[in-house]
Amino acid sequence: MPSSDRTVLITGAAKRLGREVALVLAASGWQVGVHYLRSSDEAAQTVADCMALGTRASAFQADLADEAQTRALLPQVVEHFGRLDAVVNSAAIFEHDNVKSFNHASLEKHLRSNTAAPIILAQSLHAHLIARQSQGVVVNLLDQKLWNQNPDFLSYTLSKSALEAANTMLALALAPHVRMVGVAPGLTLTSDYLSPEKFQALHKLSPLGRSSSPKDVAEAVRFALENPAITGTTLLVDGGQHLMRFERDFSMM
Repeated sequence: MPSSDRTVLITGAAKRLGREVALVLAASGWQVGVHYLRSSDEAAQTVADCMALGTRASAFQADLADEAQTRALLPQVVEHFGRLDAVVNSAAIFEHDNVKSFNHASLEKHLRSNTAAPIILAQSLHAHLIARQSQGVVVNLLDQKLWNQNPDFLSYTLSKSALEAANTMLALALAPHVRMVGVAPGLTLTSDYLSPEKFQALHKLSPLGRSSSPKDVAEAVRFALENPAITGTTLLVDGGQHLMRFERDFSMM
């Protein structure tokens, strides 16, 4: 397809990793739908920065924990741009719990946003592409910790594990119209749990001496979107951190 027409919806694209993905794809000629929940100012800035790279972009608000809002999101993007070719699921809830604090509410909260919403968006993209008699792709941002289990962030890890399993199931169910690809970063950005100094030290804990940068992850997403032979698998972009044994989550170390 002409590069000027390719359109992608990126959830959680107002800031952090989703924003980096938006900028890399905009620089590659993709039209970008910037999804956000509450960060309207940051979303507007991401849109402006994408447009400064010479492409079309627009912001779309939705609460991915709400099924009705999630189902309405993709049609809004299609109505605005006239088409949609890809979805990148970057938005995620990441709240701490463990086996002692685990409860139904925590698991349901994570499953709604981290698992069910990406599946609904894949379902919606599939219907859109069938109507167009075209092909597209969904990229789900996962986590290297799925291959390097520890007991922290139990509900988050379960929700991402379910999404990784859904990747395989949807790759079979939605072919040939939709490819499904996972991208699993390592420790990429700091958080409220880590000081800058602690983050830098943990970032070096990998066989390659560095984990992933936002640019590394965004370029892996671009590769997954643009390579037509990849589906039903996950690219681990983590400097090899999944090969090491960590007894705790990085944020708990």
